[in-house]
Amino acid sequence: MIRAYAPALILIALAALLPVVVSANTVLNFVVFALIIALAAQGWNLLGGLAGQFSFGHAAFFGTGAYAAALLQTRYGVNPWAAFACGIALAGVIGWVIGFLSFRSGLRGSYFALVTLAFAEVMRILANASAFTGGAAGTLVKLDVRPENFQFASRAAFVWIAVALVGFVLLLTIAITRSRFGAWLTAVRENEDAARALGVDTLAVKLKAITLSAAITGAAGALYVQYFLYLDAGIAFGAWISVEALIAPIVGGIGTAFGPILGAVALHILGEVAKLVAGGIPGIDLVLYGLLLVAVIAFAPGGIMGLLRRPRRSGKQEAR
Repeated sequence: MIRAYAPALILIALAALLPVVVSANTVLNFVVFALIIALAAQGWNLLGGLAGQFSFGHAAFFGTGAYAAALLQTRYGVNPWAAFACGIALAGVIGWVIGFLSFRSGLRGSYFALVTLAFAEVMRILANASAFTGGAAGTLVKLDVRPENFQFASRAAFVWIAVALVGFVLLLTIAITRSRFGAWLTAVRENEDAARALGVDTLAVKLKAITLSAAITGAAGALYVQYFLYLDAGIAFGAWISVEALIAPIVGGIGTAFGPILGAVALHILGEVAKLVAGGIPGIDLVLYGLLLVAVIAFAPGGIMGLLRRPRRSGKQEAR
């Protein structure tokens, strides 16, 4: 039992030690942002990787969590920690609503993916046009550096919070894969009709998956706005977060617990190297993401996790 969680616990401990040995703000900024993307990717992986319900619109959940956390603070004076929790809860509710409308209608595959994309785009347009959200000017969270305001003078504190969230979801994912719910998710992913014939309540399973997925992605959005203290419709509901949340698990290893984290870190290292080498060419990182995605699908469909497991499998075959 403990052995199943040991690699995750070791990874969490090593990540938590990073701010102790590294003090450069540039590095810590990179780590926080990469972990925020990893958190969103973990949310996508739960729905797309484990349940097989591919989404092109996880920005809807990221933006919901972000805007809820920001607006509750700026307009209603809610404590930032409570606003953070409310953002996660509201994102989960939005996920359940989108899932109920989609899955009750029997939408699957590309149809479901396009519906999620449509929801995200509609929410972006509404947020950009509404005075309540600040419109095109966006929403600025007041700078008040105190722990009770979820603001810290040191970036190390945000690293630890991000590590705690990503680590919790990592352990949760491992627990799910070892549970009955995980078996139901796998059954739905492999053959939904067969799973239903065997007595699995596929609608309930998919609704639980999208609700949990949305809540996790909403946590990434709420953490983003708390770290950067600014939000607009393009950031909250933009295609960029849907793309990165989708690509990271595929590059890292779709349907695996560690894949989204490895993929998010690899993508952002690649992006930073590309910006360093190519200078200020706008969008160069997205071009490389696309090329990397094509290469992974063509030559390493199991992603980074598949490549890491390949030597182990070869060793077992040689032993036989």
